[in-house]
Amino acid sequence: MSALFTVPGDALAGAAAARRGPNRGTALAVCASLCLYEAGMALNDWADRDIDAVERPGRPLPSGRIAPAAALTAATGLTATGLLCAAAAGPRALATATALAGTVWAYDLGLKNTPAGPPTMAAARALDLLLGATASAGHLRPALRPAALLGAHTLAVTTVSRREATGGSSTAPLGALATGAMIAWSTTRGPVPASGRGPGVGHGAPVAVVNGATSGAPVGSVAAGGATAALARRLSPAGPRRAGPARRLTSAATGRGGPAGGPRAGAGLRPTVAPGGAAAERTRPVGRIAAVAGVGLVGGRAGGALPRSGPSRGAAVSRFAGVALVGGYVATVARPLAHAALNPSPYLLQRAVGSGIRAMIPLQAVLASRAGAHRTAAGLLALMPVARRLSRKVSAT
Repeated sequence: MSALFTVPGDALAGAAAARRGPNRGTALAVCASLCLYEAGMALNDWADRDIDAVERPGRPLPSGRIAPAAALTAATGLTATGLLCAAAAGPRALATATALAGTVWAYDLGLKNTPAGPPTMAAARALDLLLGATASAGHLRPALRPAALLGAHTLAVTTVSRREATGGSSTAPLGALATGAMIAWSTTRGPVPASGRGPGVGHGAPVAVVNGATSGAPVGSVAAGGATAALARRLSPAGPRRAGPARRLTSAATGRGGPAGGPRAGAGLRPTVAPGGAAAERTRPVGRIAAVAGVGLVGGRAGGALPRSGPSRGAAVSRFAGVALVGGYVATVARPLAHAALNPSPYLLQRAVGSGIRAMIPLQAVLASRAGAHRTAAGLLALMPVARRLSRKVSAT
């Protein structure tokens, strides 16, 4: 039951990675994920009923609380419901959910106890995050890296879980520790979106300029040439050849488009000499136009582009928050794995697996925060205390 709280974060992290806030598609993806997850749990109990009768006789099917046929029927119905929810989000979401459902059924019915078991489980978690991206935004390319990180974490935890009933060596817990450290290091690398900006607006996001043009320059930089040229076209219906001042403004900013021997870049528009300070007054509208286009007026001359803005305080706060979230992930997963590595007994291995499952919540929060969805990250962290309390009553494994 406590592991159920790790499911919604997959879809939310996928939506954030695709630069979308939570929307109707995200809600449908969460519903589909919950249905498919519960279908996998019911199918797993049905497939393991003979093994559980020996190793875990207190589970619902071996104890007789639930009939095997009822568990299989529930798994089938939940799978169908999950696919219907995904279909309502669009054909790409349905395709992703179908791949996810096939992975879940293949794992439970045949691959779980083979060497392909852990990679299959990792693929299921990665597909669950991609389902959130396709349902929310219709594409999954930006979510591939977060999905790979979540899949790597799942692979490590699933590898440890293969020996949780009988005990084993320290190799799997040590490997999981190394994987967690790699994930933590990876999530602290690269640019961080500025604080207060939602998904889709951050360092490296395209900057809209006049007439729908875009620039790949980071937020805070100025694409003066393209913006000025577009502005010149807008200033005169006759086009740049007869634009007059607009053409000179373009030449001043870009150094192009002027006649031979004409004004050089930086020469720009000179103030008209008039008594009584009229020159400054007449230049003022040109100054406003130049400011819009990304050109600064210095000493009455249209000249250099505005300087790039330095690192903002918001970006520093975002980076600090990201490091704090990564620290929460490491704190959740590292200590139980270290104990299991020192003493790989069934009890400590089960504790390490349970902590690894719950650690998916802070990892999802890290991935959402890295995409600029700080509110989503905070909401996911609110699920952590609930999952921890429930894990004391019902094991996550």
